[in-house]
Amino acid sequence: MNISVDSKEYERWITMAERTLSSARLDASHGEYNWACFKAHQAAEFALKALLYGVGRPARGHSLTHLLGEVAKFATVSEEVAELCRLLDKFYVPTRYVDAWSEGIPYEYFSKSDAETAIKAAEGVLEFVRGVWMSLSGGRG
Repeated sequence: MNISVDSKEYERWITMAERTLSSARLDASHGEYNWACFKAHQAAEFALKALLYGVGRPARGHSLTHLLGEVAKFATVSEEVAELCRLLDKFYVPTRYVDAWSEGIPYEYFSKSDAETAIKAAEGVLEFVRGVWMSLSGGRG
């Protein structure tokens, strides 16, 4: 399959993904586990969008599962990567919204283990995106 790539647009988005993942790690180190989980989701979202924008198929929305479905139209997606996206999707709303819970606040519901798991999942998604990009771009970007 011959796909035209836009390295500049890919770089804009993947840089944001990397910076957001770095911020997630910082939040986790300060005990801000709900924010670390949310930012891990955001990092994966930015990475998937980097790939989609980079191949001229911009996508809207925040569901990693659905964004990955768009990626699957031009790249092989393993069940492992799909599972990472499903896991991270669970951190999009309840990490931030008080009314996602019947009592308490999001901060009370997320642990160091949750943050570590989310960050590791996001790292896996970023690794997948970088691999697909390298194969599509012939090693550019």
